Amino acid sequence: MKHGKRYLAGKQLIDSTRQYDLTEGLELLQKTATAKFDETVELHIRLGVDSRHADQQVRGAVVLPHGTGKTVRVLVFAKADKAREALEAGADYVGDEDMIKKIQTENWFEFDVCVATPDMMGVVGRIGRVLGPKGLMPNPKSGTVTMDVGRAVRDIKAGKVEYRLDKTNIIHCAVGKVSFGTEKLSENIVTLVEAIIKAKPSAAKGTYLRSVVLTSTMGPGLKFNPSRFG
Repeated sequence: MKHGKRYLAGKQLIDSTRQYDLTEGLELLQKTATAKFDETVELHIRLGVDSRHADQQVRGAVVLPHGTGKTVRVLVFAKADKAREALEAGADYVGDEDMIKKIQTENWFEFDVCVATPDMMGVVGRIGRVLGPKGLMPNPKSGTVTMDVGRAVRDIKAGKVEYRLDKTNIIHCAVGKVSFGTEKLSENIVTLVEAIIKAKPSAAKGTYLRSVVLTSTMGPGLKFNPSRFG
């Protein structure tokens, strides 16, 4: 894969044999993020678990103290009072059967997160095959299947992010924008890592945090010392 001059120039600033401390690494990452837009900062954590086993799954959600810097569009499947509650909390789209039909017939996906009340899951299940692969299916573990739709919407709008293992036992998650600066990014990262540590499955053996890598949208990756996170 060929990289541009900016990427290669940024890579020259990084010692690929080192594991950086968080503050030093974040300061270096900001120097390597030279794109003409505010790049997203992404955290990639490899865990010492096997995602093929149900008792070693790692999944959850946490509200980052400074959000992600991204405007999140929320769709809520709810009726009556709960629908009104969702709208008052700032949901972008609220509905029930009408929204299901819109997704089915128009291939409409102008939203980033789905929330549903428990009584709506039977209906939402009809489009599980299209929501699931896109990571949009509401799930109790991430707090998106709940009767407290107002709180769910407010948390998502405030910067709640969902983390989950991929097939290679890595969690990928956006933790902010380069413009946030070292302090805010550090607080977001520590909050996310602490949540992942708390979610450690009892069946996990050996080293839990295998590797921690931070990148910006267009920049090279920096390795961090996992032991500094606990």
